[in-house]
Amino acid sequence: MFARSIFSSYYRLLTGALLAATAITLAGCNDKVAEKTVPARPVLVATVHYEQESPERSFVGTIRPRIETDMGFRVPGKIAKRLVEVGDTVDVGQPLATLDEIDLRLQAEQAEAEFRAATGVLAQAAAAEQRAKDLRAKGWATDAQLDQAKAAADEARARLNRGERSVELTKNSLSYATLVADTRGVVTATLVDAGQVVASGQTAIRVARFAEKEAVVAIPETLLSRAKEGTATVTLWSEPDKKYVAKLREVAPQADAATRTYLAKFSLPEADDKVSLGMTATLTLADPLTERVARLPLSALYSQGGDPSLYTVDAKGEVALKPVLVKSYGSNDVVITGGVDDGSKVVVLGVQKLDPAQKVRVVSSLSF
Repeated sequence: MFARSIFSSYYRLLTGALLAATAITLAGCNDKVAEKTVPARPVLVATVHYEQESPERSFVGTIRPRIETDMGFRVPGKIAKRLVEVGDTVDVGQPLATLDEIDLRLQAEQAEAEFRAATGVLAQAAAAEQRAKDLRAKGWATDAQLDQAKAAADEARARLNRGERSVELTKNSLSYATLVADTRGVVTATLVDAGQVVASGQTAIRVARFAEKEAVVAIPETLLSRAKEGTATVTLWSEPDKKYVAKLREVAPQADAATRTYLAKFSLPEADDKVSLGMTATLTLADPLTERVARLPLSALYSQGGDPSLYTVDAKGEVALKPVLVKSYGSNDVVITGGVDDGSKVVVLGVQKLDPAQKVRVVSSLSF
């Protein structure tokens, strides 16, 4: 009896221990199952993008030369040849057009003849002056005769001097019969042709210099101050990925009567050979005095008696609360100046109920 009682007590104790162990094991399994089945919370996020508080403004312009010269002959005459066409590149000293030189050569020959005649007259007058001086020294000539001989010699010298200058002028005129380029550039217009008679100074060839290029745009009056004080860059439509620094050189003193815009010229000191005249360009104006800000929905801001903060989401779905610097509040958005990095993703809905220890799942992304 006693042995049976001991065995029954031991059996009940062992059964209780097994049941307790089974219960603990099942409870642990249930916890693991519950822990594994907790779903990640879906959230709506927005990407932070910092930009200038005053947005950049772009204008379409044209590449033009800063200096475009109207070249003409310095003497009148008849065009013999035109040696260039529109679009030709010319170098310093290259002939552009020539005049008929027949009349100019005749004038040069006439000046040479007058110079030789003046040389002979001067020799005769100088000899007469010397004889008058000798005779006056011996008392065989009067002062009046000596004065007359000196005057004749002085006139001969002046005539020789005039003849010498006339020869130089006719030689220069003969050299002016060939119109040459005085700078490297491109021909943009030809206004004369062979057989045409032109006057002195009349425009014959128009050459645009390669020395400096500029972008010409029309700017509204509301952005004149930004054009004068801000920074400007130029991109070509043919090469949109490359930017050129632009500096304001000139603004029209009066607005256009039709468009009410001001013509502005921006020089391009770094322009290379890829920047060709006549190309279409985009001029971008930025205000350097404004700070960089980011705009986000007002619902993304988290604040419960402390500093304004944002929930950031990383690639693993983990969230972190980061304080931010708020510049201004709007009816639907908030403007921040720092606190989160550019390109970060922040939660924009349900931030008041978000648990930092809980992982999230991005279901949609917005861009502001």
